[in-house]
Amino acid sequence: MGRVVVILTTAAAVVACSVATVMVRRRVKRRRKWRKVVGLLKELEESFETPLGRLRQMVDAIAVEMQAGLVSEGGSKLKMLLTFVDDLPNGSERGTYYALHLGGSYFRIIRVHLGGQRSSLEVQDIERHSIPTSLLNSTSEVLFDFLASSLQRFIEKEGHESISSQDVKRELAFTFSFPVKQTSLSSGVLIKWTKGFAISEMAGEDIAECLQGAVDRRGLDIHVAALVNDTVGALSYGHYHDPDTIAAVVFGTGSNACYLERTDAIIKCQNPRTTSGSMVVNMEWGNFWSSRLPRTSYDIELDAESLNSNDMGFEKMIGGMYLGDIVRRVILRMSQESDIFGPISSILSTPFVLRTNSVSAMHEDDTPELHEVATILKHLGVSKVPLKVRKLVVKICDVVTRRAARLAAAGISGILKKLGRDGSVGEGRRRSSDKQMMRRTVVAVEGGLYSNYRMFREYMDEALRDILGEDVARQVVIKAMEDGSSIGSALLLASSHSVRTISNI
Repeated sequence: MGRVVVILTTAAAVVACSVATVMVRRRVKRRRKWRKVVGLLKELEESFETPLGRLRQMVDAIAVEMQAGLVSEGGSKLKMLLTFVDDLPNGSERGTYYALHLGGSYFRIIRVHLGGQRSSLEVQDIERHSIPTSLLNSTSEVLFDFLASSLQRFIEKEGHESISSQDVKRELAFTFSFPVKQTSLSSGVLIKWTKGFAISEMAGEDIAECLQGAVDRRGLDIHVAALVNDTVGALSYGHYHDPDTIAAVVFGTGSNACYLERTDAIIKCQNPRTTSGSMVVNMEWGNFWSSRLPRTSYDIELDAESLNSNDMGFEKMIGGMYLGDIVRRVILRMSQESDIFGPISSILSTPFVLRTNSVSAMHEDDTPELHEVATILKHLGVSKVPLKVRKLVVKICDVVTRRAARLAAAGISGILKKLGRDGSVGEGRRRSSDKQMMRRTVVAVEGGLYSNYRMFREYMDEALRDILGEDVARQVVIKAMEDGSSIGSALLLASSHSVRTISNI
């Protein structure tokens, strides 16, 4: 009997040792995998780093590229497009005007009434709709017929209030969020599509004429009287409420900026016909490129798989359309090199399946167990991951978003440097310590990435203070707006009517 006990005891000890050995091996293996992931995270942080010195080099590069783009066509990655907008609204405008805004992921239609004072601006009606994905690769006729039919439904709602009862055509501003070479305030040809649109036969077409033709085919009493970039509309709206507004930036699906430039600085335009001595310039800054940009393997892969590869490099680092996919690519690589996320799902391997609003939700998840992170990962085919892995995902979101926000701040600072509003005595000179040299400067900002993503805003504001210094930063006001691009385009149309009326007196 004693011998049996000894045998059983020995066997149990052997089994226990075997189990312990297996558990230790598994633990060691898990630790090795986790160390691999930690190494990848450290590599990510280092490659996405944007130290102050690099940001200031970017500021200088942007200011130089702006100047080069004003000297000659094709002289810079920044197109520096003329807008033929030289008189911004001042509050004296009157009348009822319409605007249709085609963005990267939505379109809006609005009607505004102006009573001759800033306080009398009334947005009488507004509609917002998502753009059906089928339109992104359709034809120009399909796209503009869709917009015209939407306009028709909007107008039919007016009923007896219809302006046509006064036997006057409705005046409409077309807010167009894509690169256009304008030939006047009311006309311009498409340079290229961005933000996922790919309607090839439209390159070189007059955008205002395309919409006017679709409107006429439906017999609508509408005159497309202005073609306005969304950033220019935002600047117009900002200036309407605050005359210190000299620039506007959109952080949405894509990103772009415009600003008010002296006409004598626009050398490529020898005879600018302006009465104000200035003109709004559409930078098309999404195409900015510099060796100082912290481009990584994730950016290179994303660019190669995009519809417009080797183009819009800056936008692909800061635009809302792309941040989610950068985060997805990081998670996918960690999944491929470690099994901490479990088996790789086909969903996670799908480009652009992770949207930036989901990145924002994960980044700002303040629940103890990070439930929002778990829910979004589950939608990506990644389920039952431990809390430390969910925390890792939050960190990835933080690294990607922080880089984008700090690059955005460098872009704004580049504009301020070009205009001598960065605290310098002048371009290329030393910074001034004289507070009297610092003028109040307002930059209008619009777009869902900025308005809906708190951490992006906070990181951008922090970087602006770092780049400009506290004294200068206090004089720079970032003013967020909603629907400013659309309303501002209608205001520009009203302002141009006011100017024509005065000139005819």
